[in-house]
Amino acid sequence: MVVGAGPNGLAAAIVLARAGHAVEVYEAADTIGGGCRTAELTLPGFRHDVCSSVHPLAKASPFFRALPLDRHGVAFAEPTIELAHPLDDGSAALVHRDLDATADALGVDAAAYRALLDPLLRDWPDFIEEILGPLRIPRDPRRALALARFGLRAVQSVTWLARPFRTPGARALLAGCAAHSMLRLREPASGAFALTLLTSAHAVGWPFVRGGSQSLADALAAELVELGGRVRTGWRVDDLRALPGLRPGVPVLLDLVPRDVLRVAGTRVGRGWSGRLYAAQLRRFRHGPGVAKLDLALDGPIPWRAVGVGAAGTVHLGGTLEEIAAAEVQVRRGRVPARPFVILTQPGAADPTRAPDGRQVAWAYCHVPNGATVDMTEPILRQLERFAPGVRDRILAVRASGPADLERHDANYVGGDINGGLQDLAQLFTRPAVRRDPYATPDPDVFVCSSSTPPGGGVHGMCGYHAARSALGHSTG
Repeated sequence: MVVGAGPNGLAAAIVLARAGHAVEVYEAADTIGGGCRTAELTLPGFRHDVCSSVHPLAKASPFFRALPLDRHGVAFAEPTIELAHPLDDGSAALVHRDLDATADALGVDAAAYRALLDPLLRDWPDFIEEILGPLRIPRDPRRALALARFGLRAVQSVTWLARPFRTPGARALLAGCAAHSMLRLREPASGAFALTLLTSAHAVGWPFVRGGSQSLADALAAELVELGGRVRTGWRVDDLRALPGLRPGVPVLLDLVPRDVLRVAGTRVGRGWSGRLYAAQLRRFRHGPGVAKLDLALDGPIPWRAVGVGAAGTVHLGGTLEEIAAAEVQVRRGRVPARPFVILTQPGAADPTRAPDGRQVAWAYCHVPNGATVDMTEPILRQLERFAPGVRDRILAVRASGPADLERHDANYVGGDINGGLQDLAQLFTRPAVRRDPYATPDPDVFVCSSSTPPGGGVHGMCGYHAARSALGHSTG
């Protein structure tokens, strides 16, 4: 039995079903997908991704690659340019799929960019599966060496990694990718996010799912049903004892954050001294900053000042490394930055199915303190207008969502935290608790498969995959 039909819950269910088990998935919402949903949020015909939108990790995921997702309707839509980072002087740093094309455009920083990313790109097949899972030493010496080379750089802060770079554009590229972590840019491990995202841009790209992210969730559910599994929507689980047909020896996997693991399974996982220790760790689990999001319906493409930005699937709006770093520090201190770092996607750069002919949708969010109630519509639009003058004249409709709205949409987004918990060095691999097997609990039949387990946030299904493998290893039923 699996509680929660997000990508991780569905991935776990598929692994169990492929192993020959009958699987039931219980989803509280009326629609499956968790953070992987698409809806007409503004105007009829404009299809917006409710949460996740760009999917490098879905394309890189070893588990998703092994599934016949294309047979279930999933097609990746590839933008011409993976990422753009415009600056105030009218220029923009552009990340192409081709590493050399990206490096050459950085001028004096071309050699530094190649030196940083070319070794990681060569190692990509050997380390990506390792970083999308629990902390372990690979048995394969080649993989172990590749992981070590990545780790020696990834553990550093992005401000340290940026030291060899001289141009504002190159430094801003690193900062923007690192800021996805919601860490302060001087924190250890912030560099891991910059390196992973930039390397993924060259290795697999930053694609959209054609038609919207919901297509990916629907494909996972279709694969599960083909394997004999069943998904029940509109079924909120408040106590495992209420699950129909539950009996000893039947594994239960929870695609839930720690507070809800305690809510539904506290009487089972919190028994005895080991259970009390485990429950105490879950109660101390830390959530990161939240996000405030805008969905825009536009009567045409965004009028970017810098050449090339209109062809990018993802755009980072935040200016220089120093400006982004200052904004992220403010958020971690519980303040709302006047000039927030904004992550924007324009699906129309790759997928014309998202809006009526000639129209566009845009998706943008910024970081705010966890649970913040401030309306970030104007700060986000000011950052957009800063690099695309006149964009307000093209906006047909706006839908604003704050941390509380996102949490109502998906209970795993506690206070607007879309990563299932803070992903700093102290909690990156010890989530949700310090255990040899991070997916297992003191109850041998209860497992956690949410993004509150390694490898953390993102649409990759690997939390569910590893949790299901753990459950199969422990199963007695």
